Amino acid sequence: MAKLYIDSDKYGDQAGSPIVEAFHSAIKDIVRDKLDEAGVDWNSFVFDKSYDLLSAEDMQRVEKKLLDAGHRYDFSAVISAEERPDAYKPVEGIDGTDADWTLEHPDAPSGAADENGRALCGVGDNVVPYPGMTSGIARYVRSTDHVMKYLSEGVPDGTIAVIDDSGGTLTAPILEQFSGVICMGGTVRSHLGILSREYGIPCFMNAKITGIKEGQKVEMETNAAAKTAEAYQSGTEMTANIWKFD
Repeated sequence: MAKLYIDSDKYGDQAGSPIVEAFHSAIKDIVRDKLDEAGVDWNSFVFDKSYDLLSAEDMQRVEKKLLDAGHRYDFSAVISAEERPDAYKPVEGIDGTDADWTLEHPDAPSGAADENGRALCGVGDNVVPYPGMTSGIARYVRSTDHVMKYLSEGVPDGTIAVIDDSGGTLTAPILEQFSGVICMGGTVRSHLGILSREYGIPCFMNAKITGIKEGQKVEMETNAAAKTAEAYQSGTEMTANIWKFD
């Protein structure tokens, strides 16, 4: 059986979770079997034979084993859970109307309101530190309908966009009009994180929030330190706070 060498100095030698390890191990097993079947060296396999011997069906079988075992993915985009409810954990706090829209993350911190009506309601990974805090009105942006509306009518001043898609493609046409961004998925190196940094828009990625309603005033701890690659690799918590005002 062929041996696959993984450069642990470059890619790390620890999986993010047991599920990630199981997924990667299953894929490695498939690659080993296909490499033996091909009977060629690694370079020839990667740049030639793998195109014929590795298929989407192989990857789908790996996923099916995980789903059959009861695993469900955490969503980074709500649309994923809506389109594939069999594969993702259910999204709590969504009833389909903007007016009552909230997103509840089970790991989001929360606290009682202080004398100014400000209550802790989440955390996120800060992309770039900015002086002071950033406050504005939370508005969920998660569909092309929302984007088209803002393109035609303009983004209201002081909008803190709450986004569940870390890719950035959806909101790129209106990104520079936001006062801030709170994104449920990704890391500070995701597409949206990079775009927000280039536009100079305060942005939290990988956010965990609870109870933020459409149109509610929120505040971001944008003077917190940016999360580093080392913190991601070591699993070190390095988050900035999010507050809401009742």
